[in-house]
Amino acid sequence: MHASEFVSRLDDRLRTEDYAEVDASPNGLQVGSADGDVERVAFAVDAAVATIEAAVEFDADLLVTHHGIVWGSIERVTGRAHDRIAPLLANDVGLYVSHLPLDGHPDHGNAARLADLLDLGNRAPFGELGGEYVGQRGVLPEPTMLEELAGTLAAELPTGDGSVRVLDHGPETVSTIGIVTGSGSDLLDEAVAEEVDVLLTGEGKQKVYHEAREAGVNVVLAGHYATETGGVRALQSLVEEWGLETTFVEHPTGL
Repeated sequence: MHASEFVSRLDDRLRTEDYAEVDASPNGLQVGSADGDVERVAFAVDAAVATIEAAVEFDADLLVTHHGIVWGSIERVTGRAHDRIAPLLANDVGLYVSHLPLDGHPDHGNAARLADLLDLGNRAPFGELGGEYVGQRGVLPEPTMLEELAGTLAAELPTGDGSVRVLDHGPETVSTIGIVTGSGSDLLDEAVAEEVDVLLTGEGKQKVYHEAREAGVNVVLAGHYATETGGVRALQSLVEEWGLETTFVEHPTGL
């Protein structure tokens, strides 16, 4: 497949351009050229030296990640930026990134994958940012104890040590879940407005403890990395349907 077609297909499927004014990450092709062909594609959550080296070892034409190299802009290609970009250029490996578009995609997105894991029904967009959505909300098949929900996530997600933190400030038995993967605790107010029992995200800030306690909402912190593997794996499956050879680079952070 020609690289330009590969990039165009993903951009169209993920509605990349619609998030251009919302996301600090320049989504789409971050490093490399859209010329040439793509036959082998590596996938990872983070574009870091370790995952880039693995992509090079796989002899990938392209590395697709959720977290890229560029956030806003790059003033100098030195230090960490150089150490990540240099091996991509030296080995002719392109870097394609999908950050918020992959968080919120209704089918391939990180939140959608978690909603599938929990078998949520009555799904709707959740987590509004600048007119776009980065998550989903829905209803569990049956009311579930909060600790049982946390146990399911700990067992099924790549959390490293299996830990899932729970701020149990809401009902003990829960039904409605609002999901924003990664660092989504700033969307607690939307969880309150939507009257969900649980805000499920990856990691939290200090302030969310008191905010959740005062609002009477449970918060489940299942790990930034752990909650954001699903979307990348969904893209891998999509690309395999296009007839390309792929690999997924596991590099959990435990965070």
